[in-house]
Amino acid sequence: MSDIPLVSIARSDARRPLLICWGVSSFFGWGIYGLNFMLHLAEHRDFVPFCGVEFGPNDVVVDPLRERRLAAMAQLSSPLWTAFSSAAGDRVAIDHPVLEGLGHDLVSAASVHGKWLSGRPSIGVVFLEEANLSPEGRARAGRFALIVAGSRWNEKVLRGNGIRHVTTVLQGIDPSLYHPAPRVGMFPGRFVVFSGGKLEFRKGQDLVLAAFRAFRQRHPEALLLTAWHSPWSDLALNAVGHPGMTPPERAEDGMPDVVGWAVANGVPEDAIVSIGRTPNIAMPHVVREADVALFPNRCEGGTNLVAMECMACGIPTIMSANTGHLDLLGRDIALSLEHQGPVESDHYDTTDWGESDVEEMVEKLESVWRDRALAAALGARSAAFMRTMTWPAQLDLLLRTIDPFID
Repeated sequence: MSDIPLVSIARSDARRPLLICWGVSSFFGWGIYGLNFMLHLAEHRDFVPFCGVEFGPNDVVVDPLRERRLAAMAQLSSPLWTAFSSAAGDRVAIDHPVLEGLGHDLVSAASVHGKWLSGRPSIGVVFLEEANLSPEGRARAGRFALIVAGSRWNEKVLRGNGIRHVTTVLQGIDPSLYHPAPRVGMFPGRFVVFSGGKLEFRKGQDLVLAAFRAFRQRHPEALLLTAWHSPWSDLALNAVGHPGMTPPERAEDGMPDVVGWAVANGVPEDAIVSIGRTPNIAMPHVVREADVALFPNRCEGGTNLVAMECMACGIPTIMSANTGHLDLLGRDIALSLEHQGPVESDHYDTTDWGESDVEEMVEKLESVWRDRALAAALGARSAAFMRTMTWPAQLDLLLRTIDPFID
């Protein structure tokens, strides 16, 4: 440990520094977590937030007031970024608590200038998608005073791997953005099915296409509205597991050709609208145009932030009954896809994953189409529940959870 450069944070007041080691962005899940963490703690009574990963105007699209606050947070963190870039070696120790984002096999989700950060203490925040850890992954767990799982399934997975210093804190939603409100009415006369999440095998967009294709044969007015863009376009290359579906190809910009993929699999071009790179602050205006949201995800390490945001807007939401989704189901606030078959994959450990049944998906879509009043009541219940799952509430729970482990 003595050979690792030690960086301290200059304290300007009595609040305790707390550093996160993952990104701040308007365009992907970890980034939304970081964005809301920085915004919420900016004026916190006990903590002052720092971010170990550089961020700036190209990473976030927000209103001018949030932009002003984030700029101040970036300025506060910038001396750390300079110190990290000039430090020798590939590890840097921080003389303060660090929340370290973790992914597959408990590997850190982000590095800074090619360096890995550790704190005093380090606390892990993890979203795992594969249940079996390697011996190296189990050994990595020993670096952390506590590991905070993003779902109860993740906590179960960690405990099943012999890791006991673990608890669960779920993600949240921004209620100032995600709440019921009138739709603009962009698609008059259409029954709009929304599907969101980065295009990959785990998210089950191939199942969405198969179910929507069958549903539209009964209801020609149906429209599929997709938000499948992500910075990790290569994940789309292995997105298909449902029999008979062709894989997506790349468009001229190198991103997956979502509309072309839908057309190749039997969905007419006028029955799908694909939005591109869209900041989180604009997504409420998109999802509120939908009549229903569909998430047949094969696995979720967390609760599925996009699904939570749809529910917060009062959109009747259909979800697969597996992994992290189970934290949202069972409360009569979403429609559950109960038929979960085994998932076959050459690329992933699919323990506990679930393959949703296309016929059940179609029937759930039909149930929303048939009884709009019942669907609206479901959406109202989901929105009411999500008002208890805000980012401020969940981040305050996170702070209370980690407080006994930090100075």
